[in-house]
Amino acid sequence: MRLFPPLDRRSLLLYLLAVVAYAAMMLYGPLSEGTREERLFTTVLSGGLCLLLICLTRRIAFSLVATAALFSLLLASSVLKVTYLTTPLLAPDLVYFVNADTLEVILRYPILLIASFIGLVMLPLALVGIWRIDRPRVLPDSPPLHRRLALAVAAVLSGYALAQALAPQGPFAAVYGKGMWAAMNDKSYLTDFFISFHSTQIELPELVPGAAGKQVWNEQVAVGGDPRQRPDIFVVLEESTFDPTMLAVCKLPLCKRKLFQDDKRTRAHGYLQVHTWGGGTWTSEFAFLTSMAHVLFGNAGLYAPFNLAPRVAYSLPRVMKENGYRTVVIYPMSGSFINARNAYNFYGFDAFYDGSDNGLGWDSTDFDLLRVFDRVLADERRAHPGVPLFVFMLTLHQHGPHMTPLGQLPSPYNKPLFPKQLDAWLNLNLANYLSRLEQSEQAMSQLEQKLFATERRTVLMHFGDHQPSFDGAINALAKRIPKGVTDPTKVTYYMLKSNFPLRKKVDFDVLDIIYLGSLLLDVADLRKDDFYEANALLRDRCQGRYFDCPDKTLLDSYHDYVYGQLGAIKD
Repeated sequence: MRLFPPLDRRSLLLYLLAVVAYAAMMLYGPLSEGTREERLFTTVLSGGLCLLLICLTRRIAFSLVATAALFSLLLASSVLKVTYLTTPLLAPDLVYFVNADTLEVILRYPILLIASFIGLVMLPLALVGIWRIDRPRVLPDSPPLHRRLALAVAAVLSGYALAQALAPQGPFAAVYGKGMWAAMNDKSYLTDFFISFHSTQIELPELVPGAAGKQVWNEQVAVGGDPRQRPDIFVVLEESTFDPTMLAVCKLPLCKRKLFQDDKRTRAHGYLQVHTWGGGTWTSEFAFLTSMAHVLFGNAGLYAPFNLAPRVAYSLPRVMKENGYRTVVIYPMSGSFINARNAYNFYGFDAFYDGSDNGLGWDSTDFDLLRVFDRVLADERRAHPGVPLFVFMLTLHQHGPHMTPLGQLPSPYNKPLFPKQLDAWLNLNLANYLSRLEQSEQAMSQLEQKLFATERRTVLMHFGDHQPSFDGAINALAKRIPKGVTDPTKVTYYMLKSNFPLRKKVDFDVLDIIYLGSLLLDVADLRKDDFYEANALLRDRCQGRYFDCPDKTLLDSYHDYVYGQLGAIKD
């Protein structure tokens, strides 16, 4: 009984190509994983799947190529996601990011578009062709019963090997135990994807029992401010924006922008520590609106609008509503993008203005956003006269890619600005960034003039959600960062202004994004709930720092208080 029949020339060529494809996948995939255990883990997964396909189809070449294609697709997708969003491909991406809005993002990046076409169109077509050419060849002349029995035994063994490899408490428990924070920062992309099926469950912060009682977290007086003097509050999240003077190379006059400079209305400004880089705006939205860092909840925090927003017990919109405010968000994208509409509802906003419904989209400038803002503001004041407003809006124009050809940019950005210091790619990206930054500055100046032209008490805050990536090239640039800041990639800026004086100074040179909400409440002189009172106390005691707070016992006490006693994240 022969295991395989003789091969004709065409079949021999097909088998040779299949073996080469599988070998290449092994070389650049499983055999390139970070540790010996991870290499063995992914080898078992790929080998087990290939053997199972052989047993089910009896097509060896097809099984080799299909396995190689699947693992290569996962690997390439992870590399691209790291390049654009700094995190590898993870299991929840298959649920949360497969939608029309993600397609729109892909269409804006040629590399992503080409890769998607290869992976989703060309590979399936190639597999169909291979299936037709590769005839069933395993045990072709054996009795049907014997053949089925042999294949069934082999299939059970391969299935058992796969099940054992995918069991978190199985023989590869050590691989699953490395944690998603490590997975998000290493280059074992295949391992990271497969263990994420288990590891992306929400993990609450590990609390130190009794730590809350070692600090007093409720020092607030009974009344905060005069309710008749509640100011209108406007907040602008500036997409991918940071002060370019932070770059050591950026010493030109056009690098110095009024957007980041204080004036007579400035009440607080400086460097802002954020928890994401190059993308993930929704995590900065979460941090601002809830005063919680998404990284506290494991890798599941990356999907905060889906899995954390419904469980939030305290938020800035809610405490604003408790102070009598009407809470409004103006979103520049479709409300279905990253579950935005539902998430903002969970955060506690009264009104959500969808970007698509109001003529906004990827190509909208900051001035386009301001035109929508003017219309929304007029409608809100007409419908709710005398009610103070809290309005949160997001810009989009500074979003990558920053690849408009220099010749299409206005002067002086239409030529390399740093011809001797930087290569062509960085000159292209920086010129795009600085050109758009000038427009952002002009739009913000227009907004300030409009808001502060009246006698209404007004607070205006704007901040950067994360740095742009320039496809990763920005990290090659030296940066000037404040002492004690350990990660220069996660620093942007914040600016807070008002047309009335403060009762006390609240300025911080470096401020973590989780404190922006309590800072707003202090500047507006509004009543804080227990959660925001504790947040303000931690902010002052840690001098604006969070994860790098000089006194780590403060963090233990704070976390035990807000998550253990207050239940900031509901079960």
